[in-house]
Amino acid sequence: MARVWVNSASLAFVYNNFLRNSAKNHPYLKNGVRLMSTQATFKASDVEIEFCRTDQLKPKPAVKDLVFGVTFTDHMLEVEWTEADGWGKPKISPFHYFSIHPGAKVLHYATELFEGMKAYRTCNGQICMFRPDMNMKRMIRTAKRASLPTFDQDELIVLMKKLISIDQEWVPHAESSSLYIRPAIIAHEEVLKVEQPRKALLFVILSPTGPYFTSGYNPVSLLADPKYVRAWPGGCGDAKMGSNYAPTLAVQKEAMKLGHAQVLWLYGPDHRITEVGAMNIMILLDKGNGERELVTPPLDGLILPGVTRASLLELARSWREFEVNERDITMAELLEHSRNNRILEMFGCGTAAVVCPVGSISYNGQTIRIPTMEHKQPLTTRFYDAITDIQYGRTPHPWSVPIE
Repeated sequence: MARVWVNSASLAFVYNNFLRNSAKNHPYLKNGVRLMSTQATFKASDVEIEFCRTDQLKPKPAVKDLVFGVTFTDHMLEVEWTEADGWGKPKISPFHYFSIHPGAKVLHYATELFEGMKAYRTCNGQICMFRPDMNMKRMIRTAKRASLPTFDQDELIVLMKKLISIDQEWVPHAESSSLYIRPAIIAHEEVLKVEQPRKALLFVILSPTGPYFTSGYNPVSLLADPKYVRAWPGGCGDAKMGSNYAPTLAVQKEAMKLGHAQVLWLYGPDHRITEVGAMNIMILLDKGNGERELVTPPLDGLILPGVTRASLLELARSWREFEVNERDITMAELLEHSRNNRILEMFGCGTAAVVCPVGSISYNGQTIRIPTMEHKQPLTTRFYDAITDIQYGRTPHPWSVPIE
C-alpha cells in the first residue's frame, strides 16, 4: 500500500474546513462560536405544580417569634437551565434540600446571584408585592455581570405571584411583618474549571419575617474605617451577588466588638462615603437660609442601586420641599458640616429596614454626632411612614402590586 504524506499546513486546512462545515448545521454553533439556545426564557404558563401532602405542611410560628431568614414556607419554585437546551419548565414543589455535586461552580467560584424583596398583607386583606419590576431589572443586570442566564422578568414575576398565592397563609396577618422573597440563580455544573457555566438553577424561596426593629426604632452607631473597602471602580459593587457580602462579615464583626451596629463603607484617598452595612445611605443637610439638601452617593458602580433608595428619591422629588442630589460626599465634607452643625439627619435605607436612623459615626479617633431623631418631625420617620403606608395599603399606589 502506498503511503500518502500530508504536511502540517494541509492537515490544518482540512481540519479547519471540517470545523466550518460542521458548524453550519450545528444547532448551538455559529461560525464555531457556541450560542445560547432558542429557549431564551421560561414561561409561567408551563409551570408544573406539586402540592404538599397534609403531613408535609409545617406549623406556622406566631409573628412575635419570627426571626429574619429562619422560617421558610411549604413550597418553592425551581427552573433548570442548560447551555444546550436553554430554560426548562418551571416547577413549584414542596420545600426541599438540594443535592449538589462537591465540584459545583457555585461552591468554588461564587457563580451565583440573589435578590431580596417582600410581599405584604395590606389593611384590606390583599397581598401585594412592592415594586417587583425593579428587583427583576436588577436581577437580570446582575446575571449578565455574573455570566448567568437571563430571562423574561415578567414571567418570573407571574411565577412568584403564583408561589405566594399557594403559600399565602404564610404572609403574616400583622403590620410591620411581611413575607420575604428570595429569588436566586446558582451555577451547579460539576466541573472545576473557571469558565462560563453551562448549567444553572433558578429558584425562589419564601420566608415570613417579623418587625425589623424588635427593640425600638433607635439610631445606630457606625464604624467608618478607611482601611476597609467594600467595592471599587470596575468591580461588581453594583451587583447583587454573594461575593459582595462574604468579605464584609469580618469587618461587621470588628465594628460590633467596638460597640457599633454597622459599618460605613468608604472609598478612595478622599474617603468617599458609599454605603452603610448592606444598605444605601442618605444625609439631610442644612444649607442655611432655611434651605435643606438630601444627599446620597451616585450610582457610579460602587453602590447597589437599591429599590428603597430609588423610591425615597422619587418621593422626595415629588414633595419639592428640599434639594435632592445624587453626588459624592466625603468624610472631610461631613466633618465640616458637623463642625458647623449642618448635619440634620442620616439614615440607611433598604428592603429589610426601609430606613434605619444613624446617631453617630466613629472615624479616625473622632465621634461625629448625628441628631437624626432629635427633631420634632424627622424626615427619616416621614420616609418610613410614607413607604410602609404604601406597602400595607394605607396609601393606594402603583408601587404596590397585587399577587392576583
